[in-house]
Order: sequence, then C-alpha cells, then structure tokens
Amino acid sequence: MRTRIFAEENRRWWTLGALCFALFMIMLDNTVVNVALPAIKADLDISTAELEWTVAAYALTFASLLLTGGKLGDLLGRRRIFVIGLSVFTLSSLACGLSASAPQLISARAVQGVGAALMMPATLSIISATFDARERGMAIGVWAGVSASALAIGPLLGGIITEHISWNWIFYVNVPIGVLAVVAALVVVPESRDTSREQRLDVPGLATSGIGLLALVYALIEANQYGWTSTRIIALFVIGIGSLVAFVLVESRQRLPMLDLSLFRSGTFAGANLVAILVTLAMFGIFVFFPIYMQTFRGWSPIQAGAALLPWTLMVVVFAPIAGKLSDRVGSRWLMAGGMTVVAICCLLLSTVTLQSTFWHMLPAFLLGGLGMSFVMTPMSAAAMGAAPVAKAGVASGVLNTFRQVGVALGIAIMGAIVADRAAASVKGGASQSQAFVDGLTFGMRVSAAICFGAAIAAAVLVRRYRHADASHPVEAAA
Repeated sequence: MRTRIFAEENRRWWTLGALCFALFMIMLDNTVVNVALPAIKADLDISTAELEWTVAAYALTFASLLLTGGKLGDLLGRRRIFVIGLSVFTLSSLACGLSASAPQLISARAVQGVGAALMMPATLSIISATFDARERGMAIGVWAGVSASALAIGPLLGGIITEHISWNWIFYVNVPIGVLAVVAALVVVPESRDTSREQRLDVPGLATSGIGLLALVYALIEANQYGWTSTRIIALFVIGIGSLVAFVLVESRQRLPMLDLSLFRSGTFAGANLVAILVTLAMFGIFVFFPIYMQTFRGWSPIQAGAALLPWTLMVVVFAPIAGKLSDRVGSRWLMAGGMTVVAICCLLLSTVTLQSTFWHMLPAFLLGGLGMSFVMTPMSAAAMGAAPVAKAGVASGVLNTFRQVGVALGIAIMGAIVADRAAASVKGGASQSQAFVDGLTFGMRVSAAICFGAAIAAAVLVRRYRHADASHPVEAAA
C-alpha cells in the first residue's frame, strides 16, 4: 500500500501538496497580520505611519519583484528558486516575530515580500510543467482554492492567535511550516526550467520593471496620506509610469527579453490578466474595510469578525476544484464572466449594510462572493497559464501574480480614498463619524460592483478557448 501511494504516477499530486503547503503560508500573510495591527502598535509603541508600513513594506517588495521571481525560476530552475524563496520567507518570519522596534519589523516584512516574490510564480509554473493539459485545470483549481482559503481564513486565525497567545506567533508559526515545506519540496518537487537556447538574465528589463512597479505601488499606497496631487506622489507616478514605458521599449528591442510581449497578443492571456487586476482591486475592500466595520462599528471581536468570513472560505474550498474541472471541459470564458457577475451581485448586496446590520444580513453576500470567486480565480489562472507556452510558464505566472498584487495595491488606495472622501462629505452633511464611515463603505461597494461588471464584460469579449499547436506557440480557438 505504501509503495502504491508513493509510486511515480502519484508524484505529481505529492508535488501539488508540497506547493500548496507553502502557498498557504504565503497567502495567509496577506491578511493574517491585519487583525494584529492594534496589538503590534501597543506593544512596540510605534506610530500610525510605521504601522501602515508594516503592511506596505511586504506589498511593495512582493508586487515589484514577482516578474523577477518568475524569470529567475525559468532561468535557474523553478524548484531551486522556490526553495530559496521559501528559505528567505521562513527566516524573515522568524525575524518579524523577534522584532523589538518598528524599523526591525518593517525591514523583516520587506524581506518576507522578497521571499514570497520568489516562491509565488514558481508554484504555478511548476504545476504547469508537472501536469498535462487534461489535469492542469483541476490542479490549478486546488492551487486557487488554497490561495483564496488562506486569504479568507487569515483574519480569523490572526484574531485567535492575537487574543490567546501574542502577535509574535503570527510570524513564528511560519517557521516550522517553512522548514517542513523546504524538506517536502526537495523530496517530491521535480526540477524544471526554460530549456530554450541562449538563456540569460535580462538586467535592463529587471531594473526597469522593478523600479516602475516599486514606484507605482508606493505611490498608490501612500497617495491617501500625502495627497493625490502632492509633489511626492506625482513624482512617483511619473517615475513609475516612465519606468514601465521604458520596460516595454527595452523588452521590445531585446533579443532575449525577460517578458515576451508576444504573450499579450493572445486575447486570452491579456483578458485573464485584466480580470486579475480588476477582481483583486474590487475584492480587497471587503477583506480590509469590512473587518474594520465589524470590529469598530458593530462591536465584534477580531475572532468574530474573522469567523464571519468563513462561509466565503467554505464556498471557495468546495467550488474552486469544481471550477477547475469545468474549465478543462468547457474553457474559462463564460465561467469567468459568470463568476464576475456573481461577485458584482455580492458587492451590491454588501452596499446595503447599515449600522444595525447583523451577520445574517451579510451572509448571502459572503456566500455569493465565495461562489463567484471560485469561478473566477481558477479559470482565470488556467486561462493565463494555458495561453502561454510551458517554457515561459514562470514568466506567465509572474505576470499574472503581479497583476493580482498590483490590484491589491489599487484596491487599498482607491477604496481608501473613496471611503475617506465619502465619509468626509457625510460628516459635513451632519452625519456621525460611524454613519459617515458606513456611507463611504457602501458607496465603495457600489463602485466595486461596477468594476466587477466591467471585468465580466472583459472576460466575455477577450477570453477564448486555446490549443497548443507546439511547445512554444499556443493557438486560440473560437469558444
């Protein structure tokens, strides 16, 4: 029996398990820290600005280095880069837990983002290289389900750890998980890389993309603090946009570019990435601002606020693998369009909350949100990876996850601005501070609904079925 379980034909599933084990740790860190921020502020006696950087430092390095991580995996070996990133993430998690001051914690969080940027593209590209086309959608469905579950369970787990142990253990728990994941990766994950001739590191591409994304994400995160028209923010936008334009020009002239721009000639690849940035932009408001609403204005504890999102998590766990199987059979186009429409309805329902709303008022929206996300994230990932040649899987994964992380930054900046501006207007109109926040939140949810409807249209128009004519040129077919 033991021999059969560990037989060669089952190794790909052990590989998937090892990758998901590490992926859960990465994605959990996106949300688990948010609930612990008040405890961190009190314990380390740090300012509000330093507290914001505890979250921002991770997001900045993660988003700005994802493309680099994908390329390094293709060039040097995906398992090798995955293990290096996992080791960096684990050690920096230990440093976060041991931090005794704001500079120490912020620096360690930035290094965590570097480790995550090396790991994240490798997980998806290894799946694409390990599973054949018949099973790839299901495998990506499991991957997407684990990713979304970690994001949703983070607030609950963070609340439990913070209330019953201490905020330090939010980071300490990553250490044994990381060690086990490194061992598992070395034992069961096969090595793969881009075997094209004349491979080399594209330093100009790495520099321009890194600087551009770093400046752009920094500006989006800090715009609410300094003002959208401040000299600092405008300068950062100019640097970011200028660097990204330079990146496109550099890549279009490189003989061996880091990013093959021909990937975006595929409507499916372009559409999947557009949906990726729009869905994370719209959804991040729920995972950031609704816990604040629940705890500050409804009086719920961190554990209660986190538990309220569990129905969302359960829907993702159940339906993400199903969505993966369906994408193998019928393609991703209408699954993505339908899923985004359901998420838009979720946002519209959440736009009706009041200061007296109960959990039961929000439950239908959370159930629809989890269902819709299941039928977006899995087919979206399958479409993007299926539209790219396997040899470029690392870069394709890096692009997809970069779009998702930039969407997170956009969501923080745009939703924060909407809530703040609308709340200020309500206060001027005579509303209380609590009612003003709810006014801003509900208006933000209506904006999110409009964005989701736009993403549904984009999916229906751009995404097509595809077939691989050969190893390097995926060909789209009519849906």
